Amino acid sequence: MKKRFSPALAGIVAALVLVPGLAIAEESGHHEIPRQPWSFSGFTGQFDKAQLQRGFQVYKEVCSNCHGLKRIAFRNLVQPGGPQFPEAAVKALAAEWPNKITDGPNDQGKMFERPARLSDPILGPYKNDEEARAAQNGALPPDLSLMARARDVERESPWYIHPFLMLGDILKGYQEGGADYIYALMTGFKDPPAGFHMVDGKFYNTAFPGHQISMPPPLSDGAVPYQDGTPQKLDNYAHDVAAFLSWAADPSLDQRKRIGWQVILYLIVTTGLLYIGKRRIWSAIKH
Repeated sequence: MKKRFSPALAGIVAALVLVPGLAIAEESGHHEIPRQPWSFSGFTGQFDKAQLQRGFQVYKEVCSNCHGLKRIAFRNLVQPGGPQFPEAAVKALAAEWPNKITDGPNDQGKMFERPARLSDPILGPYKNDEEARAAQNGALPPDLSLMARARDVERESPWYIHPFLMLGDILKGYQEGGADYIYALMTGFKDPPAGFHMVDGKFYNTAFPGHQISMPPPLSDGAVPYQDGTPQKLDNYAHDVAAFLSWAADPSLDQRKRIGWQVILYLIVTTGLLYIGKRRIWSAIKH
């Protein structure tokens, strides 16, 4: 007797592939990180320039007190596909940036410090890791240049579910796990649950592995004065800085997607022309 494919099973498989953010969490205290709406998500998504500008403002006024962006140069803030600030404004920003550039040697053979230029990286406040640890009670504030690629969401699901989840991510072009994680981290500072043992100097965060993080809550409502009328809320701050760090980790995303679609269109047209040429060449030949 021939077995038929169960419609119920088909529904389960479709749900696993198509439902956003679906995961089966084990009862181990794991906090499921939900997916957020991003303008740059999917195959056609592009960065929102206004959001990137707000995100840089959050980084400049809050995050730069501890973290650098050493893989991003000031000139990148001017280039298309990013925040696209006016060049004159970025030149002034670089010259006023509090973390100076070590350069040299000079004519006397000594190293010296100078203001940053457009070509220089966006440095954090510490010269090296040892200085950072000494200032942060042993904790090392990481460079944020690649943070949106270095982090991702964790799915605690049975092993046989993961292939379907991976297939769903491929079909939707999902690559925003880092942004989802950063947003969850920024909004995940809570009071620890009853009975949870906190180490001195740590803060409870629902998204951080182990739920104990050395960084105090960096953002709160009204922390950064937006000038474009966007509500000055924690949720907006978290979305904007997560989007900015996603751009910092992949500044060519807009261009890469645009070229990708151009290549696909080229291949479609080329395939059509080759098919027409093949039909014309072989149409007069009897088989």
